[in-house]
Amino acid sequence: MTKIGLFFGTQTGNTETIAETIQAEFGGNSIVDLHDVARAEVEDLRGYEYLIIGCPTWNVGELQSDWDALYQDLEEIDFTAKKVAYFGAGDQIGYSDNFQDAMGILEEKISSLGGKTVGYWSTENYDFNESKAVRNGKFVGLAIDEDNQSDLTKSRIKSWVAQVKGEFGL
Repeated sequence: MTKIGLFFGTQTGNTETIAETIQAEFGGNSIVDLHDVARAEVEDLRGYEYLIIGCPTWNVGELQSDWDALYQDLEEIDFTAKKVAYFGAGDQIGYSDNFQDAMGILEEKISSLGGKTVGYWSTENYDFNESKAVRNGKFVGLAIDEDNQSDLTKSRIKSWVAQVKGEFGL
């Protein structure tokens, strides 16, 4: 089986915990390699046909600092043959005008470089005003809000991983 590369940035630890939960739901480290982007190089992305990208929205609609440092270097990768799923952590109440913006910023960049986005997620049951992560009425990936809806995180991950497995063809 082809391994999946899961690349995440984390500031408070929430996104790392979500990444570990996603890895476990996929079947563990024999299927999904975890990479903290603080210690990763853009070259590490080349080795995977299937990618999962995780980033919290930081401050007011910004990329998490480790993703911000890697952002321009993404242009060195040809994503044409890659399927890419996204997840983000954010606060839909405190930051309702830029909920999940970081996920949208990364998806826009990677899809412009040829990546095929999979894992679109419904905006139902969220309460926010605006998001750069919404395309055609859906989030470009799994939206997690540990601040306000932590009770839904595990069930959302379970449903999303089942969906992404199918879209990855696994």
